[in-house]
Amino acid sequence: MPDHEVVIVGAGPVGLLLGCLLAERGIDVAVYEAREGADHRSRAIGIHPPGLAALQAAGVGAQVRAESLALDRGEVICDGRVLASIAFSGEHRVLILPQHRTHALLRERLTSLRSDALRLGHTVGVVRNTQSGVSMSIGHREVSAAVVVAADGVRSGIRRQLGIHWRRGPGRGRYAMADVPDHAADRTARLHCERDGLVESFPLPDGMRRWVVSDPDGVLAESEAFGRAIRDRAGLRVELPSGTHPTPFIARQHRAARLAAGRVVLVGDAAHETSPIGGQGMNLGWAAAPHLAAAVARTLDGRAPDFHDYERTALRAAARAQRRSMFYMTMGRSVRGPALAVRNAGIRMLGSPALRRRSAAMITMQGR
Repeated sequence: MPDHEVVIVGAGPVGLLLGCLLAERGIDVAVYEAREGADHRSRAIGIHPPGLAALQAAGVGAQVRAESLALDRGEVICDGRVLASIAFSGEHRVLILPQHRTHALLRERLTSLRSDALRLGHTVGVVRNTQSGVSMSIGHREVSAAVVVAADGVRSGIRRQLGIHWRRGPGRGRYAMADVPDHAADRTARLHCERDGLVESFPLPDGMRRWVVSDPDGVLAESEAFGRAIRDRAGLRVELPSGTHPTPFIARQHRAARLAAGRVVLVGDAAHETSPIGGQGMNLGWAAAPHLAAAVARTLDGRAPDFHDYERTALRAAARAQRRSMFYMTMGRSVRGPALAVRNAGIRMLGSPALRRRSAAMITMQGR
């Protein structure tokens, strides 16, 4: 008998959500994580309808809705003029909650379902498919499982061990971001698609606002340069509190060539890296988790491991999300002259009454 029915490697938001789904089914699941403490970083903030549906299935939907800020609308602006305005209501609702809070809620939920499921401070080494399951080294021990799920991020060591090709897709850019106080109680997301590059701002709970600025030259990691870029591009004055340091990041896009090898299967960022511009990466992993949970449950019923349907669905969804992200990054690039007029006309068209509903579906991961 294996030590566990399922081992999940990585206790990020996708690994934790999958753990909750499996524990709710009564499955013996263990989630191993190399970090020992909680992850307090505030990275992803947007929760789209497919992600919220998965959080609901995992049993944390009510808490997420209670703590989140619901966006009223999104605006695309250039030269001080609103080119398009999209309302986020009903089926197109977008919630804002920093990742460290969703992460904490999922940890609490998993622990309440299975008190011994989360195992922090354990690094998983070699992972091997065997005749009866999967064997892996954890420290000086060997641990076995019927199925292993790699949720160990974009630099997945398990993916490399399996020899799965990491295909780079189109879409790459440098950005810097900072969270600053905002007392306007404004629930509008604004995308300033200016001549000299993108400036985004998103309201956060507790009177904060996140600013994201394109940084192709990698020079906006200091607060003065960051604030100056916002002022020069969008004509807005943003005061960064003393001690605030913008966080630089690079948006890249990759997809794994396949998601399963024997009884080892990839999920989340280990399966696909999607640009955070557009806020789709975390939601993409969450939306795939219920499909993977069902495939794992079928395997544990004694059937031969078959993750083909999950793999096909997840990779297709990742391809769609990456096309959307590539479009968003293209719209936010520096552009001048006739090309600026053409781009702005395209944005106005997407915000027109005829296309507004379709645009809302695309932005909220419900359209192609």
